[in-house]
Amino acid sequence: MMLRWSLKSLPLRIPSPSSPSTSRLNSFSAAPKRLCSRPYSTAESISTHPPPPHTQRSRLRRFIGFTSLAVFAFTVGLTYQTQLTLSRIMAAPTEEETLTAFIATDPMTAKIDSTLRTHPVAEALRANSEFTEARPHLTIPGPLRERNLTAGTLAGPGKIVVPPYVFSERDGKSMISLMYLGGDVCGHQGIIHGGLLATLLDEGLARCCFPALPNGVGVTANLNIDYRAPAMANQYVALRAETVKVEGRKAWVEGRIETLPIDGTEPVVLVEAKALFIEPRQAAALSSLYKVA
Repeated sequence: MMLRWSLKSLPLRIPSPSSPSTSRLNSFSAAPKRLCSRPYSTAESISTHPPPPHTQRSRLRRFIGFTSLAVFAFTVGLTYQTQLTLSRIMAAPTEEETLTAFIATDPMTAKIDSTLRTHPVAEALRANSEFTEARPHLTIPGPLRERNLTAGTLAGPGKIVVPPYVFSERDGKSMISLMYLGGDVCGHQGIIHGGLLATLLDEGLARCCFPALPNGVGVTANLNIDYRAPAMANQYVALRAETVKVEGRKAWVEGRIETLPIDGTEPVVLVEAKALFIEPRQAAALSSLYKVA
């Protein structure tokens, strides 16, 4: 006998809303809805509230402390360097002391130094009360002299053999410098380099006019040079300068370098120059530290 089943013959059981299976089904179907419906937000992870007042005050105190420390260290360093520079300058010999400060290290240098010191031009200037004598390169302290061009780098045997003898007229009117140029400062073989002559004129003309400026300090504004004859190496020369006009912080100077014969012959002009020097506006603060080489 065959059995026939029919849906109509099966009892239909609908779970009630309060049954456990219905509760699980409802919770499972509702879970995705709750997860998807939650909006994305960083409001909880990133705070937009400003730091409390005590934190702000702490940062400000740290900033002020670091700044004060930096300013203090800079001030101490600047003061130390200024005092060191002043002590070096104060330790330099006076102009009168420079006349006996140089000591020749070999017979040739001693002969050159003696010839310059006793030359008729030097003797005549020394007897003139309008002129004062000095060897300005020796007023520069030793540690600074090593880094000076004409007093250090270009000074010594074969170069500017001995510190020049300088005779300065009162109030910066004129100046005469006597020196000997060796064979190691040449451009062409046996001929003194034109750049060295220009350097000597720049410094010499400046030294001449600085006493005529309000604070004794100036910088080169213009320098014109005319070369007249070859300057042969290993010879005595004289640099002559004259202040021709002064207007406030400006000074105009003319000068030349000529041979310094030791046999009584007439000197030969080697190079001529004209220059304008201007005193800086802050010269009053620099005058106590400035030294001409």
